Amino acid sequence: MQSLSGLHDVELAARAAAGGRREFGELVRRHGSAVRGLLRRMGSDLSTADDIAQDAFLVAFERMAEFRGEGTFAAWVRRIAARLYLKRRQRDARLLLEAEPREPEQAVSYADAAGRIDLDAAMACLSEAERLSVSLCYGAGLSHTEVSETLNIPLGTVKSHVKRGLDKLRVRLAPDGAGSNPNQQPGSLAHG
Repeated sequence: MQSLSGLHDVELAARAAAGGRREFGELVRRHGSAVRGLLRRMGSDLSTADDIAQDAFLVAFERMAEFRGEGTFAAWVRRIAARLYLKRRQRDARLLLEAEPREPEQAVSYADAAGRIDLDAAMACLSEAERLSVSLCYGAGLSHTEVSETLNIPLGTVKSHVKRGLDKLRVRLAPDGAGSNPNQQPGSLAHG
């Protein structure tokens, strides 16, 4: 039995498209936690993130022949998961694009003892629209145009949500006293 750990994702995907369940299992092992992490940053609870990630990998398995290796497998399956999440949100009629930013329920520490940043906690402070737009652009790798089409909102609105979200994250995640750098261009992290 050949070890799959040394194979590139494109080769694993090609074998999975030909019916290789072990190869597909290796892809799930490699990328499952990243897909669940994206879904959590988009606002999903842990259980729902697990469910949607599983659905995303099932869709990926069914459509494996469509994966051409032009981008990474990880980005491809994250886009599938993001779209499934949005469809679920729309189906449940809970997508409120213009919701006000919510305040944390309790004081949140944005860095643990090792000094690591808690991106999930910072993302939770964004409005629903900002969180979705930033997550889709930076977590799922969609362009602003693709986010606009996915969310069915104007392109300019997506760009505004991304810019405001990034500006808020920059302030939230900056070390004390470094939240606003006058030499930094506003929106310099913008995603095209």
